Amino acid sequence: MSKLTICDHPLIQHKLTYIRDKNTNTKDFRELVDEVATMMAYEITRDLPLETIPVETPVTTAQGKVISGRMLGLVPILRAGLGMVDGMLQLIPAAKVGHIGLFRDPETLKPVEYYVNLPSDAAERLLIVVDPMLATGGSANAAIETLKKRGCLNLKLMCLIASPEGVKAVQEAHPDVDIFIASLDECLNDHGYIVPGLGDAGDRMYGTK
Repeated sequence: MSKLTICDHPLIQHKLTYIRDKNTNTKDFRELVDEVATMMAYEITRDLPLETIPVETPVTTAQGKVISGRMLGLVPILRAGLGMVDGMLQLIPAAKVGHIGLFRDPETLKPVEYYVNLPSDAAERLLIVVDPMLATGGSANAAIETLKKRGCLNLKLMCLIASPEGVKAVQEAHPDVDIFIASLDECLNDHGYIVPGLGDAGDRMYGTK
């Protein structure tokens, strides 16, 4: 079973409260999502391997730690996942970015794929799939399956909020993919929305509703 990590740092939880607030405007919403994504990037990269190299300080020679050749990639699920990418790139600017376009059929709640564009060396990288919401788990599972079919097997999933149903769905379908979230919410409602949630992340991020 994959590991579920809840990033409960006080600053993340503080900002998440304002992300949830229906009165937060589009500009502030985008900035808050960006900031939380930066902080969550610290946690999701915690286990990157290190190697020791010599470094000349102004005083003497010392042994320093650098990341040991691990190539990273970010794969946002369009469109809402895009809002988390820039925050993560502030910490890991060398990461390459791929894109998977999915939308949820409003009647079946099933994901429909309409776009895939990945780095040519995606299969050699640790890929972090990014989406603000893990609701039914359908979109996340579809994105992960798309990556696996293309030979990408080293994967993690990062979301702002998740439902217990969504976490369970991903863990059952992809027990090899660890999940990182800022909050595990109560449940899904009859329309497949997370409760208490934050509304439609894409609409709130881009002011389209």
